[in-house]
Amino acid sequence: MAAEGQGGSDASAYIQHHLTNLSIGDGFWTLHLDTLLFSIVLGVLFISLFRYAALRAVAGVPGRLQNFVEVMLEFVEHQVRGSFSGRNRLMAPLALTIFVWVFLMNLMDLVPVDLLPWLASQGGVNYLKVVPTTDLNATFAMSLSVFAMVIYYNFRSKGLLGVARECFLHPFNTIFLAPFNLLLKVVEELARPLSLALRLFGNLYAGELIFMLIALLSLGRVLGDFAQLGPIALFVSQLLLGIVWSLFHILVITLQAFIFMILSIIYLSTAQESH
Repeated sequence: MAAEGQGGSDASAYIQHHLTNLSIGDGFWTLHLDTLLFSIVLGVLFISLFRYAALRAVAGVPGRLQNFVEVMLEFVEHQVRGSFSGRNRLMAPLALTIFVWVFLMNLMDLVPVDLLPWLASQGGVNYLKVVPTTDLNATFAMSLSVFAMVIYYNFRSKGLLGVARECFLHPFNTIFLAPFNLLLKVVEELARPLSLALRLFGNLYAGELIFMLIALLSLGRVLGDFAQLGPIALFVSQLLLGIVWSLFHILVITLQAFIFMILSIIYLSTAQESH
């Protein structure tokens, strides 16, 4: 029983260690340096790659990179045309940025959970989370950015009077139910950034936890009877389970990036529609 309790403590400490951000500051002003680092690096990688393809684009037979970029552009443009009812030259670039950037951040979940933290520990860094979208601060920052754009386009397309009518006279077109209409409007608007942030965070956070549990197979002492399998059997089990979950998780990370993009465009589209 004592060994089992020690094993559970080791597993909890392992998971807690991997879920702790590299941060500075206290309270509200705490900055998660690993989230900022990987988000910026992946954003620069996306911009650099697509710019490189654009500068070397040819009218004849395109290369593999140009083919990939063109496929991505056509895919995103098709989704925007189907989801965005207005005309705005910003929507397609915005949708492309959201999809690729979120996908790249999600893709970091496929990096072996101990690889980058171990490399960082060799340089004296004790904590490192490599998946920005498993940080609720990052997902909320992106969703609030979309929310701010929704507010901006609401006032730009409808004006102050149009927004006031939506708030106080919709869905019940009577001044007597204006407080109730306003309450429904506030709940509806606040639910959008909440759903965007929490959906992305929840799915990636759960996926990361599963990778950690799979990684724990290599720590036979925390798995009770499984320790009797021996190090080779434990390694093979971890490898096979990791491959299977990675193949499934590719669908999850792609789908979550797609959903974040589509919902963002839909919210911006409804902001420019008049009732």
